Amino acid sequence: MNATAAATAGALTFLWLGMVLGISFLEAPLKFRAPGVTIPIGLGIGRIVFRALNLVEIVLAVAVVAAVAAGGPPVAVTVLTAVLVVLLAVQLGAVRPRLNKRSDRVLAGEDDQPRSRGHLYYVALEGVKVALLVALGVAVLAAG
Repeated sequence: MNATAAATAGALTFLWLGMVLGISFLEAPLKFRAPGVTIPIGLGIGRIVFRALNLVEIVLAVAVVAAVAAGGPPVAVTVLTAVLVVLLAVQLGAVRPRLNKRSDRVLAGEDDQPRSRGHLYYVALEGVKVALLVALGVAVLAAG
């Protein structure tokens, strides 16, 4: 993989990693501990923040794919990139819509529903995403 493509893909990958860690594993759980933040307020904030994060993730994913494709990547880098893009697509296409429906019900006052497992799936996928981002970042820098 050429050095410029590897450096670009590595920088974008680690930027993406930092955003996921900062939002999913720091901001999201902490906002509910702030004084005066109710579940509806926290959900409202979370929806806005995660919508923005997901848009940035899509942009970063496209940029990583472009950088990797331009660099003549080894098979491992190609596979990691593809798996990461598929994981993001599953999160955005399958898990997030269910979470949005659930939060719509909570925000409408229908909070008598049992706890949703959707958040557990999302967090599990975020954990896998973090591992993939670390692996991809290391792989592209090693390949450059």
